Amino acid sequence: MISVLIADKNYLSRLGLFTLLNTSSNFEVDYTEDECFENLLSCIRKSKPKILVLDFQSFGLSAKQISFITKTFKRLQVLAITDYLSRAEMQGALDAGIRSYLLKECDKEEIIEALHATYNGERFLCGKVAYFLSSNTADVSRPVLDKISCQGLGITDRELDVIRLISEGLSNKLIADKLELSTHTVNTHRKNIMTKLDIPNTAGIVMFAVKNNLLVA
Repeated sequence: MISVLIADKNYLSRLGLFTLLNTSSNFEVDYTEDECFENLLSCIRKSKPKILVLDFQSFGLSAKQISFITKTFKRLQVLAITDYLSRAEMQGALDAGIRSYLLKECDKEEIIEALHATYNGERFLCGKVAYFLSSNTADVSRPVLDKISCQGLGITDRELDVIRLISEGLSNKLIADKLELSTHTVNTHRKNIMTKLDIPNTAGIVMFAVKNNLLVA
């Protein structure tokens, strides 16, 4: 059973998520609509959820407040579900410790997948969020984003290890030695990472990792 606390000031979003998750036997769900930061902290302490599903925009939370939550409740994983925000706001939330990020337009299957991935310690990003954050373009228009698949991507802890070591400039052989894996396994991880991120080369992996804060252990 995965305990989930929904923190969303928007009534329809909050009710929709609560109803969606409450019909599943995999989740134990509670919610709060109180936007007071101290009351949100009290609710987290009382509910002791494994995952906080947070619309930080509706609560008006700053990156500093988000960081306080993630650092205070170290075993808590945070999944953000918001409308489209600026790249700086989304990136700031990830930098502050939010584990996974979806948009409110994501469907039921992707939400459930994101919750399970987040619970297992993976970073899960909506495909549109990943594209938006990793794009070299200064601004990505809504029509362009509408053409991008919303299908999410999950990065496992082992893939994160490989990404970090790739970003340090280590070869497959050195990564294999460090992680006590075969070079074949490391090469498979590298290929899987490139497929998931739709990135053709090592430089792209490093750029994506830096932009999406994947290098922070």
